[in-house]
Amino acid sequence: MPLNVIIAPDTASAFQRAATFLADHIRGAAHPVLGLATGRTMESIYALLVSDHQAGKLDFSQLTSFNLDEYVGLSPTDPRSYRHYMQEHLFGHVNMHPEHVHVPDGTASDLVAECAAYEAAIQNEGGLGLQLLGIGETGHIGFNEPPSAFDTRTRPVTLDDVTRRQNAAMFGGQPDAVPHTALTMGVGTILEARELLLVATGSSKARIVAEALLGPLTPDISASAIRLHANCTVILDHEAAAIWKQQKSASNL
Repeated sequence: MPLNVIIAPDTASAFQRAATFLADHIRGAAHPVLGLATGRTMESIYALLVSDHQAGKLDFSQLTSFNLDEYVGLSPTDPRSYRHYMQEHLFGHVNMHPEHVHVPDGTASDLVAECAAYEAAIQNEGGLGLQLLGIGETGHIGFNEPPSAFDTRTRPVTLDDVTRRQNAAMFGGQPDAVPHTALTMGVGTILEARELLLVATGSSKARIVAEALLGPLTPDISASAIRLHANCTVILDHEAAAIWKQQKSASNL
């Protein structure tokens, strides 16, 4: 099945399409299990979901979530951690049960064992129903930096310098303050979700989106692996879609 690529007329519409997609999944599953992502793109999506919940339109009480990744060495209460990010942008505003929330523990004494336990927890919930994804400037999904084989599982990884620069805003604008390592779901873990949703907006993502969707299937761009999935939707705004549209049109001539 080819990718279902949706091009929204503007950024706000892209966020709304993504939020509606996620809300429909939560409403439609008796036991929804979502894989969640972080980043600037996701903040607006989560804000829309919170708004729906506060308006009485969306119930999170049956939802179980697993986040893609976490920095090594940051406690869950550290304001720069992804666990804290999720609390600020979603968990703290909806009626999710704390025991249904899962984020890798970057402070675990045995990181390999923590990753194995995370994989087991996903399987114990019957696997991921829907995995939400962004895309990084290195073409990564999760923190699957190049090269990441398509059969990788949850594991510790070394972050690319490009990613550390991209994420420096949460660390006072200092790339050197960004941890060098993280825990991430593997590409293989992500591909086992029954459905994928990738969201990208803005001109800064246009080049890497085109490479991921039209370039070689390669471990050097882990996002290209989504093309192997049988049920994947990609939501883009016009800026993020610009190069993809040009190249796709040229290939059809």
